[in-house]
Amino acid sequence: MSTIIKEVAGMAVKLPPIHPGEILLEEFLKPLGISQTRLALDLRVPAQRVNDLVRGRRSVSVDTAMRLAAYFGTTPEVWLNLQTRFDLEKAEDENLAERIKEEVRPRAVNG
Repeated sequence: MSTIIKEVAGMAVKLPPIHPGEILLEEFLKPLGISQTRLALDLRVPAQRVNDLVRGRRSVSVDTAMRLAAYFGTTPEVWLNLQTRFDLEKAEDENLAERIKEEVRPRAVNG
C-alpha cells in the first residue's frame, strides 16, 4: 500500500489516511457545484448520510457506493476501494497487524 508522505522542514511526515468523504467533497461536490443536500435528494438518501460521509463519520456502504456510482458515472468498486484503502491505512497507523501477530498463531501446514 502506498502511504502518502509529505516533506515538512526537511523531514518526511506521513499524512493521515484520506477518507472517501473528503474525496467526494473535494473531487466531486465542490468542482461540480453540488451541495450535500442536492446530492442526498438525488441519491434518495437522508441528508445526514451524505453529511456524515463528507465529515468522515460514516463509511461508504455497498448501498451508498452503488448510488454514488450511478450518479457520478463511476463504478461501485471505486467508492468501496477508497473505503477499504482508508480502513487499511488507519489500521496500519494503529499497528493492528502487529497486535494481531502477537495474538494469532499461523495455521500449521501439513507436510
